[in-house]
Amino acid sequence: MIILFPSVIDVLEIIEEDGLTQEQKSEANMLSKSLQDFDFIFCLHFMRTLLGITNELSQALQRKEQDIVNAMNLVGICRKQLQDLRDDGWDSMLKQVTLFCKKHDIDVCNMDGIFLLSGRSRVKAPQMTNLHYYRVELFYVVIDLQLIELENRFSETSADLLISMACLNPSNYFSAFDKSKVIHFARFYPDDFSEMALMMLDDQLETYIVDMRTSADFSNLKGIGDLAEKMVKTKRDKVYSLVYLLIKLALILPVATAMVERTFSAMSIVKNRLLNGMGDQWMNDALVAYIEKDVLANVDNENIIDRIQKMKTHQGDC
Repeated sequence: MIILFPSVIDVLEIIEEDGLTQEQKSEANMLSKSLQDFDFIFCLHFMRTLLGITNELSQALQRKEQDIVNAMNLVGICRKQLQDLRDDGWDSMLKQVTLFCKKHDIDVCNMDGIFLLSGRSRVKAPQMTNLHYYRVELFYVVIDLQLIELENRFSETSADLLISMACLNPSNYFSAFDKSKVIHFARFYPDDFSEMALMMLDDQLETYIVDMRTSADFSNLKGIGDLAEKMVKTKRDKVYSLVYLLIKLALILPVATAMVERTFSAMSIVKNRLLNGMGDQWMNDALVAYIEKDVLANVDNENIIDRIQKMKTHQGDC
């Protein structure tokens, strides 16, 4: 939008002049005025900056094969960038917006003037300057909401848990393995690992890592899921029962953490404004279809049609 802004305004002005109906002309006029308003330009650049800071983290959380260490590192980087923006980013943000407005002949808001929210009378509106509104009520508040959201979803305990779990990753001949961190990971599950079990796990890990690094069966594994599958096939899940229990817990963990982030991200796409009234079952089915679209892309359409036709409630032609 920032790059195409002049072209968008030109198109709206053309529609305003040559629209087929009066409704089109009026809507184009309204949009053109809204887009050429300081408030819109400020929000446009502000959101562009926020989304730029959080983009890499958002993309990392949506990948099925996740590098937990790098993802947690991105969380820390994202927090720092947001805090730096809050502490020192206001002047540069305002300058950026002001230059954009001047370039496109848009009236720049007087920061010392009284702010009035559109649609409210001056009598009922709270008295504040434009500077206070844009800097405190908008700039600071939105950044603080982002920081709080990161803290709630990725607390220090959660980050510690995920980083410890990453030590089980078998990639590159178990290069990430760290016995102390694996035992630390086990301590997060006191119901499954008593003090006696932790002592046994300590001894078992010594033998386990030597076996894994010298066995050809475990040389080309890509993730914890592959490790669990290979352990079952080679019956190592019985030999290293405590380690295998940890691996199972590690496989469950993303369902309650990063996988949830993927689902919430998908929900905002699936349950949009037009489909806001969909029921829970329909939404669940739609989310599964969207999130697992790579798997469903390999399902033949004829098989789907046959399945639907065989359902008791859909006996008619499809």
